[in-house]
Amino acid sequence: MLIAADKFKGSLTAVEVAAHVEAGLRTVVPGVTVESLPVADGGDGTVDAAVAAGYERRTVRVTGPLGEPVEAAYALRGTTAVVEMAEASGLRHLPPGVFAPLAATTYGTGELLRAALDAGARTIVLGVGGSATNDGGAGMLNALGARLLDAQGVPVAPGGGPLATLVTADLTDLDPRLAETSVVLASDVDNPLLGAKGAAAVYGPQKGASPQDVATLDAALGIYVEALTAAVGPAAAAAAQAPGAGAAGGIGYGALVGLGAVFRAGIDVMLDVLGFEDALTRADLVITGEGSLDEQTLHGKAPAGVAQAARARGIDVVAVCGRLALPPAALGAAGIRRAYAIAAIEPDVSRSMAGAGPLLERVAADLARDFLLPAR
Repeated sequence: MLIAADKFKGSLTAVEVAAHVEAGLRTVVPGVTVESLPVADGGDGTVDAAVAAGYERRTVRVTGPLGEPVEAAYALRGTTAVVEMAEASGLRHLPPGVFAPLAATTYGTGELLRAALDAGARTIVLGVGGSATNDGGAGMLNALGARLLDAQGVPVAPGGGPLATLVTADLTDLDPRLAETSVVLASDVDNPLLGAKGAAAVYGPQKGASPQDVATLDAALGIYVEALTAAVGPAAAAAAQAPGAGAAGGIGYGALVGLGAVFRAGIDVMLDVLGFEDALTRADLVITGEGSLDEQTLHGKAPAGVAQAARARGIDVVAVCGRLALPPAALGAAGIRRAYAIAAIEPDVSRSMAGAGPLLERVAADLARDFLLPAR
């Protein structure tokens, strides 16, 4: 059995999900052979998934989204690094109930990238998601040597809002090692930077942005695009419309323009990084899952990517989850034969999240009875 599940957000990490599923399987079939490969789609938990797959965790002190120092980790194996922007610039670093959509910065993500370069990385997977920021990656570029100046030649303040004062962008002093480094932008969203489907309009409200804040941020990001276009040419304007430019508060745009990044669906990138294809060669059944199997799952989330890859090899896939909001037909179309939900045995959300581990073991035991025992 190959367990390749994502986290259950708010209750279990992907590593914990795998452990509880395995424990549940073994209550029914004690001798079952199990291989665990926790997965992620580029957002929260991406570094943990890489470490579980054999990468080395490296921890550094960087600038948090509000300018305070925070501990952040990246993963390294050989010359390949996995950098998770949420480690440095994520909502997790904000005090409970506190948001700063206009002022939060990605500077710490740039410092994390620089640390990976210092460690010898020449292939970097930049996983984006769970961000507290909406600065278009301006802070990240500043940390890597870019200069973003106002009319007086003074560096603009951190955050997306102050980009409204941006007049000149100078990328000539970007870290020269970037030119020798392959950067992959790994995201589960493909939004452009600006407009009704852009970073501010779609994701700003999740970070505390009011309607006025959204308008301010979208306009400021437009000025940012104009400044980068003046600095590096028409490609910067085109990049604003590219898939993934609006990811994680627009850090995707900064990565595409400043880092020469190539956008790929986060789950596809991570399955490559984690060696999923190799693990599939040993699998008779794949168990995937995440906290909520719903419509979003079908659009680039980890279980859909796992199921697609397994189905291409003719391997059956079943899923575990906290909540199931997809009908059997939708599951089947995604390549998932059946899904087992904690909510089916504990419908109270607070109790199911508090006891997610033991409940998931019960769910996995039901799965084992259906799929691992001989038919009677």
